Order: sequence, then C-alpha cells, then structure tokens
Amino acid sequence: MWKTIILCAIVNLIIAENFRNYKVFRITPTTKAQVELLHQLSENHDFTFWKEPFVNMQADLMVASHKLSIFNRIMDESKISYKVFIEDIQTLIDQTIPVNQSTSFNFTSYHTLDEIYKNFDDLAEQYPDKVEVVVAGTTYERRQIKGVKVSFKPNNPGVFIEGGIHANEWISPATTMYVLHQLLTSNDPDIRELAERHNWYIFPVFNPDGYVYTHTTDRLWRKTREPHFPMCTGTDLNRNWGYKWNSGGASNFSCSEMYAGSGPFSTTEAMTMSNYINSISNKFYAYIVFHCYAQVLMFPYAYTTKKIKNYDEMYDIASKASASLKKRYGTEYQVGSIAEKAYISSGCTSDYMTDVLNKIDFVYELRDQGTYGYLLPPEQIIPTGQETMDSLITLFKEVKARGYPKNKIEA
Repeated sequence: MWKTIILCAIVNLIIAENFRNYKVFRITPTTKAQVELLHQLSENHDFTFWKEPFVNMQADLMVASHKLSIFNRIMDESKISYKVFIEDIQTLIDQTIPVNQSTSFNFTSYHTLDEIYKNFDDLAEQYPDKVEVVVAGTTYERRQIKGVKVSFKPNNPGVFIEGGIHANEWISPATTMYVLHQLLTSNDPDIRELAERHNWYIFPVFNPDGYVYTHTTDRLWRKTREPHFPMCTGTDLNRNWGYKWNSGGASNFSCSEMYAGSGPFSTTEAMTMSNYINSISNKFYAYIVFHCYAQVLMFPYAYTTKKIKNYDEMYDIASKASASLKKRYGTEYQVGSIAEKAYISSGCTSDYMTDVLNKIDFVYELRDQGTYGYLLPPEQIIPTGQETMDSLITLFKEVKARGYPKNKIEA
C-alpha cells in the first residue's frame, strides 16, 4: 500500500521556494525494511534526508508541510519511532538571511557567490605578492569555479581546501573563507607558522550553480543544476568522482539527493575541477574538506568500512585535532573514518584524493548536531571558524611530526 502512495507522490515533484511549516523529524528505524521504506520516501523531493537512515541509528528527515499527514500515517502504521526535531524550517531560514545585510565582507553574515569572488579580487589587490586568484573549473551554467593560491615563500609544500561541494551547506564556504582570512591576517604565532610554511589552494565553493540557487530560489538545494530527462535536476557532486563511483551510498535515480550522475566525472564541475587538481597534484600533499552538519572529524575511506592502511595514524591525528577544537567553546567532535562516522558513500573527493592522488585527507563535518542543521545561524560563523582554526593548527603540527610530506613536493 505504502509503495503505491510513495510512487504517486514522486510524480508530483515541486521545488519549494518557501519552507513555512516544513518540519525536520528525528527518526530511528529498527529494521532493514523500515530503512528501505524511508529511502523510498526520499525519492520524492517533499521528503529530504538531512541525515541518512540506518538500522538503530537516528536519521533526520525534512517533510514538506503538505505531506505531513501522509508522513505521520506512514510512520505510525510502520511502527517507526519519530519525533519533531525542527518545528518550522522557514523560521530558521529567515534567521540566516538578515534584512539589512552589510555590503562589506565580514563573518557576521553569509555571503553570495559574487561577494566571495569580489573578496578574492580585493585580497589579491591587497596582498599582490601573496594572493593569486585562480579559475580552476567551470559549471553547467557557465560560471567560473574560482579560488585563490596563497604563498608566502617559494618551495613550500601545499594544502588544498575544498568547500561548498553541497550547495546548502553555507557554513562550509563561510568557514573556508574564515580560514583564508586568518592565514593572511592573523598575528597568532601558531597561525603564522602554519600559514607561512605552506602554499594554500583554497576553493570555498565547488558548486557555484547550486550555491547561487540556494540564494535565489531554494535555500536547501544540495546538488548541481544540470537537468536530467525526464523531470529532475542536478547531481550530487560528491558522488561523481571517478574512484569507486556508484559502488554504494549513491543512487542511479536522477531525482535522488545522492544521484551519482550518468557516469564518473559526468558533471562539468567534477570533470574540470579534477583536471585542475590533477595538474597541480605534485604541488600539494594534504586535502581538507569542510561539510556540515554532525561535528565529526573524519578521514577515508568513504566507500567502505575497510580501514585505510594508516588508519591508526590518521585516527590519532584527528583525535588530537578534535581535542584542540574542543578547548575554546567545548564543542565535541567525534573521530573516525567517513564510512564509520557518517555512512557509506562512493565517488567522493576524499577517497579519490587518497587512493588516486596519494594525499592525506581529512573531512570536517562542522557544527551543529541537528538543532539548526544546514541552517546554522550566522552568529555561529566566527566561533565555528575559530575552533576549526584551532584544530587545523594541531592537525598540521601532528602531520609534520609524522614526517609529512613524505614525498618531494614541487613549488
């Protein structure tokens, strides 16, 4: 019966511009059949997982206002435990977009793509001997994927920072930009030492089309923006990379939030960015990723629970970095592999960087643990940036102490 209702709902897909009375439910499925039912629900845009379902683990599901009654019926008749976790999504969205937003670049508000790109140009003008604006890729809608290279002296080993691969995770670009500004302006001796002994390749928005769409149309849009026949749009850009592509934790269904695309590197974004990253792969040894939300510091693998060869070393580094992160505000981060602490996901940048390009890789799932989810208030940007910076200082001290980079890195 419920399969029929779900399939009927799928043909009535809509893009919601207003999320008034949309709710997020915290759900705890206890059987594989219940998990499968929840996955069937999520094939409809009116039911969107913020945190994926697994047996005996909490999941977060956003439900459209006009689907609440059917959702309650399905949960009750399927005997799935659930409760309202966020009462009204639009209220939180309104709090992240102030009416009188400052036109200057700051960290008290979230910024548009144009504002971020303008800030790159301003920084390059202010620090002409240190900052270079880089166009690394293009998008389906023909936007540029811009970042900056920051270098204080020649022959430094490189670090690559990825942000904003999922469009709705606004705290990711904001934190990436905060780190960039700290590397350039901070007088803290630990930050200065970290900044000046590396070259930095910093790209806050891997998914510009999706990010713009979250500012203009649908705040919670996750994917890219290329259309797919017959009715759905976008690919999960973090499922489209050419390592273990679509081998688990991804979808062949183009309406899914985790659609892997028609093939590895089928998106313009993944294809062009991978070309650029491969072209500079001899210039960096570490790859850092910012996502949200969960408060977890992770490392590969994502495609399997099989342990990476240097698992114990990576776990120890991440544990010490998360301990440093906690000191300032008491923010608790868990530590482990991506597959252990999040879920199985294939075709991700992290596994590609690790097994194809032989880089060390760490993934931050930033604040919070679901109270705001993807809609973290802007007053938390600076605290998030500060504690993340604290952890990066420790992370790279621990990396250095273990002899990284182990291979020669070209300037």
